[in-house]
Amino acid sequence: MKYIIIVGDGMSDRPIKELGGKTCLQAAKTPNMDSIASHGEIGMLRTIPEGFPPGSDVANLSILGYNPKKYYSGRAPIEAAYRRIELGPKDVAYRCNLVSLGNLNSKEKTIMDDYSGGHISTNEAKALIKELDRRLGSDEIKFYPGVSYRHLMIWRGGKHRITCTPHHDITGREIGRYLPSGNGSDTLKKLMEASRDILLSHPINKNRIKEGCKPANSIWLWGQGRRPSMPDFMGKYGLRGALISAVDLTKGLGVIAGFDIINVKGATGYIDTNYVGKANAALRALKKVDIIYLHVEAPDEAGHNGDLRAKIQAIEDFDLKVVGTVLKGIKRFRDYRILLLPDHATPVSVKTHTSEPVPFAIYDSRIKRENKGAAFDEYIAKKKGKLIFEEGYKLMGHFIKGGS
Repeated sequence: MKYIIIVGDGMSDRPIKELGGKTCLQAAKTPNMDSIASHGEIGMLRTIPEGFPPGSDVANLSILGYNPKKYYSGRAPIEAAYRRIELGPKDVAYRCNLVSLGNLNSKEKTIMDDYSGGHISTNEAKALIKELDRRLGSDEIKFYPGVSYRHLMIWRGGKHRITCTPHHDITGREIGRYLPSGNGSDTLKKLMEASRDILLSHPINKNRIKEGCKPANSIWLWGQGRRPSMPDFMGKYGLRGALISAVDLTKGLGVIAGFDIINVKGATGYIDTNYVGKANAALRALKKVDIIYLHVEAPDEAGHNGDLRAKIQAIEDFDLKVVGTVLKGIKRFRDYRILLLPDHATPVSVKTHTSEPVPFAIYDSRIKRENKGAAFDEYIAKKKGKLIFEEGYKLMGHFIKGGS
C-alpha cells in the first residue's frame, strides 16, 4: 500500500461577497479535487486545538498525526531542525523575518506595509541577514539566513515566554501595540530597532528602492520556542516517509518526524511555484518510500495578500497541476490511498490564518464509493456519511489503517 497526503496550504476561506457568497474553493474550477471527494471518504477536521494559534506549524503537526497539546514547542525551533541548527536545552529559536515597514522616516505611525519584505529574493535576503549577523551578532545572538523573507535568530540561553505577534497578522496596521512584550522583550525590540538603520543603508535596499521595489527595512522577531521532542513517524506508524515543500517550517516537521526531505527545483512557495515538478517528484519518491507528504504554499500566500483572484488561480493550478498529475501517475501502483486537505483557512478578507475546521477527502483505490454531487469545499460536511475529527491528529491513524 502506498500513501500520499496532498496539502493545499490555506485553501479554505469564508463566503465572499464578490463571489456571490461563494468561497474561493467553491468558485475555483477543481475537477480533480471534486473527483476525490465524490469517490472517497469525506469530512471535516479541526487542525487547530482550542487555545492554540492558528499557524501552519500547529496545523501540519496535527495532520502528521502528532497531538499539538503534547508535542508543540514553537515554530522557529521546527525550522531550526530542518536547517540542522543545534539548540541547547536553554537556547531559544526565533523566526527572524525581513519586512517592509511604512512611514519609518515620517511623523506618521509606523505600519506593517509588507510582511514579505517586498517578496525579497533569497540571494538579496542572504546578504542582508549576513550583514545583520556581522553587526548585531554575538556569542549570545546569532542570525541564520533562510529562504526569501524567512530567517532565524538563535538566542543562546535566551527568554522564550515573550508575547510576540506574527507579522502576517498585522498587514496595514500600526506596529506599536504588536511589538514584543514581557520579560526579555527589550532585547528583541532593541534588535528590531537596530536592524532598521543597517538594512536601509545597505546597497541592496538602496537598489531596490531605485528600481521601485519595497525595501526590506526591518526584521520582525516571533514564533519562538525551545528544542522539540517527538517520536519519529516510522516508530509511531510503521511507515517510511518523504516530504516535499518549499517552506522550511514544513520541512522541519519532516526532519523531526524522520522523513526524507525532497527539494524540487523551482519550488518557490508562491503562485509561480513548480507545481508539476513537485507532483512528479512525489510520484518518483513513492517507489522508494511508503508515504509522501506533499505541501503547496501558494494559496496561503495569496490569502495573506488579500488577493482574491490570485488565490482562485493558485487553487486551480493546485488542482490541475498537482492533484491532476498525482491522480494520473499514481495508477502505476496497484493499491494506494490519497488524503487531500488544506492545513487551515487563510481567508482573503482577514489576510491571516483562522482556526475553523477544514474539509478533507480520502480516496482508496481498493474501495468504490459514490458521494453523488460532492465537491471539495468547506460545505463538504453537509453530505451524508461525512466524518468529523474534532481532534485533527487522529485523522492520520484512520488514513493509514483505512476504515469505513
